[in-house]
Amino acid sequence: MNKIPSIAIYDVGKTNKKLILFDEQYSVVYEESIQLPETKDEDGFSCEDVVALTAWIKNSFAQIQTDPRFEIKAVNFSGYGASLVYLDENKNVIPPLYNYLKPYTPALQKKFYQSYGGESQFSKITASPVLGNLNSGMQLYRVKYEKPELFKQIKYALHLPQYMSFILTSQLKSDITSIGCHTNLWNFQQNKYHDWVAKEEVMEKLTPVEKCNAVVRADNNILAGVGLHDSSSALIPYLISFNDPFILLSTGTWCISLNPFNHTMLSDYELHEDCLCYLSYEGQAVKASRIFAGYEHEQQVKRLAEHFKKPLAYYTTIELDTELLKKQKQAIKSLQLMNEGGEPARSAFGKRKLADYKNYEEAYHQFILDIVTQQVRSTNMVLRGTGVKRIFVDGGFSKNQIYMYLMAEAFPTLEVYAASVAQASALGAALVIHQHWNNKPLPSNIIDMKLYSVTHQTSI
Repeated sequence: MNKIPSIAIYDVGKTNKKLILFDEQYSVVYEESIQLPETKDEDGFSCEDVVALTAWIKNSFAQIQTDPRFEIKAVNFSGYGASLVYLDENKNVIPPLYNYLKPYTPALQKKFYQSYGGESQFSKITASPVLGNLNSGMQLYRVKYEKPELFKQIKYALHLPQYMSFILTSQLKSDITSIGCHTNLWNFQQNKYHDWVAKEEVMEKLTPVEKCNAVVRADNNILAGVGLHDSSSALIPYLISFNDPFILLSTGTWCISLNPFNHTMLSDYELHEDCLCYLSYEGQAVKASRIFAGYEHEQQVKRLAEHFKKPLAYYTTIELDTELLKKQKQAIKSLQLMNEGGEPARSAFGKRKLADYKNYEEAYHQFILDIVTQQVRSTNMVLRGTGVKRIFVDGGFSKNQIYMYLMAEAFPTLEVYAASVAQASALGAALVIHQHWNNKPLPSNIIDMKLYSVTHQTSI
């Protein structure tokens, strides 16, 4: 049996960790998905178990190399942002991998912004709203002042995608997409690290920046990329495929509206509403807005299942009911978005009483309506005045008929598409090192789409 030449991609989200193999035509030929139990940090706050994650990557990579069906020619990585892994001078991991949702010490945050020009000015320069630990550079700042002994121990600080690359290559690298995702580390106006990074002795712990399309050697001499931030990686297949202005709505734990064609400076209002800029794999600013809808969906379906005595995955069986949505929109109550304990805002559904709904179906339609109400407001933040004609939705919500119908209805002058293969971040990580492992030309059909409208659905 001839082995299939393949590239292995580790696509690590907050909830799901995937190993995906693409063949030379970028079709998925293998997929493994797991969920790892979280652990707790020294304060009892839940966080990623970096030891378990490391073991899974090592073991699964060793196993896939021995699979007789595949010839692994390269490997790359995409992972969630705002997460740093610390290594000591012997390159051993120093747990924990702190959770970006952990509340930040208010007094320390105030001290930081007072020292470096104030929240408004600093946020505009770094294209990062004030987000506490979600600004990953602030995690190192916190460690320096609250855990000085730990700070001394840290020799290297790697963003999660680059740590995953390190697991298989032992190479210490940084990449521009991870540095550029609301970290407070990057000066977008001067295209370099912000001055505070050197002043606070953080620079010496950061590793050399490598190009996103560079490769190093992994186990068995396999070519390995240095990894990318997942949202920036998800943009790559679309940037390669389309020249006309578009928005990519990447839906996962976060639902992020990415507009590579919006080059306006962030305003105070946009920063307050959680707009920011990412850096593309080519180092270009990408304006984005985000909501925490995937995480909220995960929480609310548990609540719905418990209340209505249904299986946890019952929502996957619910079919679109346009008449029900019409009635709910007419009767909708105006509820403020939830924003408690410094966490990202939630939709109005958390404040609704489930006893008001006669069944799960009715409550779930209301929930998705509330999510999309929040999503439309978020997407509009980066849409206006940019000539965008298309919105591409990838990830989990692209498979949700209710969500997609409501998005098409909300943007009647635009073409709203669902990506039929929700593996954009993994695909981007594969495509970015195409030249190193794949002699075949890039296929022209890497994205299959379904066009949604309120009157009909067609596939193109």
